[in-house]
Amino acid sequence: MWALLIILLIAWAGLAVFGFVIEGLLWLAIIGVVLFLITLVIGILRARAATEE
Repeated sequence: MWALLIILLIAWAGLAVFGFVIEGLLWLAIIGVVLFLITLVIGILRARAATEE
């Protein structure tokens, strides 16, 4: 599961960087940042849930 989260985080970060590099794709950068943050929060919440059990 952690491997999937890490792969997703890398993919979203790549999209964000690509969007910032090409100014016409600023919307892609915004989507990349939002998806990165959502994936990070989900990963943290699942890790906390697993340690509480």
